[in-house]
Amino acid sequence: MKFLLTTYIMIFSLSLSALSCGKNNELGTTPKIANNTNGNTTNPAVSKMKITIGTAVFTATLSNNATGNAFKARLPLTLNMTELNSNEKYFDFQTALPSNAANPDTIQTGDILLYGSNTLVLFYKTFLTSYRYTSIARIDNPSGLAIALGSRNVMVKFELV
Repeated sequence: MKFLLTTYIMIFSLSLSALSCGKNNELGTTPKIANNTNGNTTNPAVSKMKITIGTAVFTATLSNNATGNAFKARLPLTLNMTELNSNEKYFDFQTALPSNAANPDTIQTGDILLYGSNTLVLFYKTFLTSYRYTSIARIDNPSGLAIALGSRNVMVKFELV
């Protein structure tokens, strides 16, 4: 009798568990649109941005973290990025972005990272590092990035796709 009662309780519990599982969007609702600081609207579901350097255009995937979201809220941006170390371009923001730095061990070509809390860094070469960064985005196909960026300071435009 105890076995039968235990079996019924387990089946009932499993049934309730199965009913509570489901898609968050079963009612067909769409993501809410939020206003960013410059009055434009942004869709939180958008995770792609376009990066324009001269005539070269790249697509990047924004990081799904507070830093990626805060950077996205500032878009569109056109920045005069400074050359550094023959492997990166950087720009210092006047106001900080949220950060959660970690050492990535290896910087990859196309990484867009935050150094400290206000330095945006766009890497165009792969190399080992001991520095700590917070991820902002990653260029989907960085082929040709080094050529587009060149060896001097450069204007780079970041915008949502």
